[in-house]
Amino acid sequence: MSDHAARYPERARTERLLLRRTTGADLGAVTEVLSDPAAHAHNPARPRTPGEVADLLASWEVHWRDDGIGYWAVLSREGGELLGVGGLRAHDLGGERVLNLSYSFRPRHWGRGYATEMAGAALGHAAVSHPAWPPVIVTAAENTPAQRVAEKLGFAHAGEVAQDPEEGELRVYRRP
Repeated sequence: MSDHAARYPERARTERLLLRRTTGADLGAVTEVLSDPAAHAHNPARPRTPGEVADLLASWEVHWRDDGIGYWAVLSREGGELLGVGGLRAHDLGGERVLNLSYSFRPRHWGRGYATEMAGAALGHAAVSHPAWPPVIVTAAENTPAQRVAEKLGFAHAGEVAQDPEEGELRVYRRP
């Protein structure tokens, strides 16, 4: 694992959320989120298969181990339901080492500010634990809800990148 001045927390709390490192035990709930066609209404990437979600969870474990940072399971403090997944992971963007901020929630929880609340916590912790890696948000041009979250967090559109043939050209958001 990379040496960082402070550890990015595997568990954190916000006013309404419990954030914890994803585990294999989350496979069923995370599959429900990432395989739901409604969750991709603003994203051209197709819903994930259970096998793809299992592979993603395994890759997220590698990020935690190698980089000391990764995605969280996002749970309601009231009831403990898994609302979605999100957080930061190390990513190579055009040869630059960055922290990719990602968030994916069950559609019934959209519009409640959960993505912004989780992202604010993730960014705050990463500013201390991984200050050399700038945070970015990479999203489909059609994903205006994700872009609104980016703007609420103080990010601005900084260009495009063709990264995933399935998703086509993606927009990059950075903090000025």
